Amino acid sequence: MPQASSLFIRLEFRLAERLFQNRWLLPRSPRTQRLTLNLFKRCAEAGHPDALSVYGNMLLQRSLSPHDKARGARYVMEAAHAGDVKSQYQAAKIYETGCAQYPSRDDYAVTWYARAAQSGHSLAAERLAHAYRVGELGLAVDADQAAYWQSLVADPSDPVAA
Repeated sequence: MPQASSLFIRLEFRLAERLFQNRWLLPRSPRTQRLTLNLFKRCAEAGHPDALSVYGNMLLQRSLSPHDKARGARYVMEAAHAGDVKSQYQAAKIYETGCAQYPSRDDYAVTWYARAAQSGHSLAAERLAHAYRVGELGLAVDADQAAYWQSLVADPSDPVAA
C-alpha cells in the first residue's frame, strides 16, 4: 500500500505542476488556483521533496499570515535537508534574514549558500563571492575565496563568460 500511496502522491504532484505552469491546460480561475494549491499542500504534507520546495516557497513568499509563512519556512528547510538545491538557497536566505522559528545565523547562512553553490546554484555562488569580497555574513575579506566562488558562477559554455 505505501507504494500505491507514493505513486498517487507523485501523480498528484505532476498534476499540480502542470496546472501551475501551463495556462492553456485550464483557465486561471480562482477554482483552478485553489485546486492547484490544495494538490501542492497534500503532496507537501505527504513529504514529497519537490512539493515541499514549491509549496514551501509559495507560502513563504506569498502568504500574509505569520503561521503560513512559518509553515512555508519549515517546508523549505525540510526540502533543503532532503537535498533540493533551490531550497538550500532559500534556507540560506532564511538564515541570513531570519524569521520567527529560524533566527538570523550568518554561519548557517554561509553553510547553506555553500551547499547550494557546490550543487550548481549560481545565485548562491554569487552571494558567497560578494560576501567574501566585502566581508559580509561574518566572513573576513578574502580575495581568493571570492574568486573561487565567482568561478562557480561562470558558465564555461557561455561565450560571454569565457
